[in-house]
Amino acid sequence: MAKINPKKTPMIEQTAQERVKNFKEVPFGYSEEQAVEEAKRCLQCKKPFCVAGCPVEIDIPGFIKAIAEKDFKNAIKILKKKNVLPAICGRVCPQEDQCEKECVLSKKMEPVGIGRLERFAADWEAASGETDIPEKHVLTGKRVAVVGAGPAGLVFAGDMAQLGHEVTLFEALHKAGGVLVYGIPEFRLPKAIVQREIEYIEKLGVKLITSFVVGNTQTIDELLKEYDAIFIGTGAGLPWFMNLPGENLNGIYSANEYLVRSNLMKAYLFPEYDTPIVKGKQVATIGGGNVAMDSARTALRLGADKSMIIYRRSKTEMPARIEEIHHAEEERIQFEFLTLPVKYYGDENGWVKEMECLRMELGEPDASGRRRPITIPNSEFRIPVDTVVVAIGQSPNPLIPQTTPDLQVGKHGNIIADEKTGRTSKKGVFAGGDIVTGAATVILAMGAGRIAAKSCHEYLKTGIW
Repeated sequence: MAKINPKKTPMIEQTAQERVKNFKEVPFGYSEEQAVEEAKRCLQCKKPFCVAGCPVEIDIPGFIKAIAEKDFKNAIKILKKKNVLPAICGRVCPQEDQCEKECVLSKKMEPVGIGRLERFAADWEAASGETDIPEKHVLTGKRVAVVGAGPAGLVFAGDMAQLGHEVTLFEALHKAGGVLVYGIPEFRLPKAIVQREIEYIEKLGVKLITSFVVGNTQTIDELLKEYDAIFIGTGAGLPWFMNLPGENLNGIYSANEYLVRSNLMKAYLFPEYDTPIVKGKQVATIGGGNVAMDSARTALRLGADKSMIIYRRSKTEMPARIEEIHHAEEERIQFEFLTLPVKYYGDENGWVKEMECLRMELGEPDASGRRRPITIPNSEFRIPVDTVVVAIGQSPNPLIPQTTPDLQVGKHGNIIADEKTGRTSKKGVFAGGDIVTGAATVILAMGAGRIAAKSCHEYLKTGIW
């Protein structure tokens, strides 16, 4: 048996000096030779723990074996049996906490680059121009509405269409994709790739209707008069703020608004797209997750002299992906750890100019398992800022629960749904993704869409709730 390289095959990417000046994708992806080299590191375990670590249960050894044998067409075919969005998952899924974490190689060396190989197979298919559309089941005559064209809704819609149901996908914005188009920046997930995946879903037979706000244009109850079942996958789009003194000053954004303006409304392409956005010189982003990294790195590309991450814990506790933190560090984002904002100060025109903060220290672990941050008395200091992005989380949009009185919701406004079936308190209505769990990962939302599709198909066949 050939000796296994202990490290993943490197993926070439733009240098930090180059990429901070553009919004192009950072990694370039594998060549065919590199993909084959990486695929050959896979041990082809008889009991593949990696599959158990994947929320959509991809046949990981199967598609990797096909790549190792240079049968790229079969590799993407195997992938798409379980995942209708492989080009997206290969780029933004936290493989290090899921499939790659379970890889047997990771006990003694770096795991197989499963995400990189998934991205390669999807990109190879796009470059080849040969997209196979699977045969649909016999049409059932059942009509299904999907509310929200984000990751959960797209997967649910794709699965239901393949099962022979007539599927209509309703999206409130003018573009489908949800967080994939409005939240994740171009340099991490190019919009052309998202569009390519959405077109594939449409080729499966899904009808897409944009600029349709369910709860306003039509309610869930009104849709139930036309459709046999409904899936709600509207995500978590209601931003959180900290309710600090001065938080209503100009120049203070929610991460949602900041990223929507840049990503979906293409403010970064000014003047080609005349979308206003404050291009601050001293930008502070509050938070430690992927959204915070995306915001801070976007600010840098929009021309900030200094882009900072303000986080109340230490680097160890940051929830962002290791790769995203690494890229931010390479790009010279300034990290202010163990720091808590408490007040903003503005100039005579109402624009933010300073942020007052406290120093923190870490105590015992809290409910999240991370050490609890505790303020240090009399440790106040100020940071000059002209733009602040608040990226501390978000809740589900309340519109659908407010207009659907018999839909049971939790105390945070999330729709209550059975995690094993996606069924809600309302007959014929399923839900999944961030609208149920609160803000989580793309792949977990996709997994919820898949679970709900299986359950919905069973309900449409039997009529049993």
